[in-house]
Amino acid sequence: MKVFLCGGGAGEQTAMARKCLNDSIDHRKPCLYIPLAMEPERYDGCRKWIAGELSDVNVPEIRMVRSARELAETELTDYSMIFLGGGNTFRLLHELKKYRFLSRLRSYLEKGGVAFGGSAGTIIFGRDLDACSFDDLNETPVRETKGLDLLCGISIACHYTNRAPQQQEAFRQFLLELSKRKRIAALPEETTLFLKDGTWKSIGGPFYFFENGTEKIINQNLQTGHESVMIPQQTSFF
Repeated sequence: MKVFLCGGGAGEQTAMARKCLNDSIDHRKPCLYIPLAMEPERYDGCRKWIAGELSDVNVPEIRMVRSARELAETELTDYSMIFLGGGNTFRLLHELKKYRFLSRLRSYLEKGGVAFGGSAGTIIFGRDLDACSFDDLNETPVRETKGLDLLCGISIACHYTNRAPQQQEAFRQFLLELSKRKRIAALPEETTLFLKDGTWKSIGGPFYFFENGTEKIINQNLQTGHESVMIPQQTSFF
């Protein structure tokens, strides 16, 4: 299993993460791009965006699905990687639940698959979607908002520190309050967590950990560009 959890950045912000991604995939197979967090009328723009974003990742083709039904008919093992894009996280979860895609995605990953998430596409890998409610409205029928929970009970927030000062402080206070009942990893747009074999590598920058109403910054190694930490198995993060 190799999973890249990006805080929502693009271009130069995620150059180091894409290099690591390129080193992790089978270059003979195409990429599967899932833009379902976005409104359907934006899919053409999504296609153009992903072509530019992955221009330095060596895949023979990028194939994009436009519906949950089309995704249900897709054989995941045909792909070297699955890219889940950003948008409204509740919309994405709703679409992925229609044909039980989450269980298929988990199986794909457990068999050695590679996934890259950005913003909404990252948040669904956490314990639940509660942290994204600061930004996203849930206008879907979905009320059970559990994610894939690949981080041993930790939820994920994105775009942390990439806001105007007043909005950033409001987001910070929101996460501090939420952390009194759950643990949260808050990712700046420049930071990607690379999950592999029981460790995280923080690529591109630090991330922030919220627990019991407190915030802790996890700094990267500025020389190597990443820091490895063990994934928590109980309540302690480190």
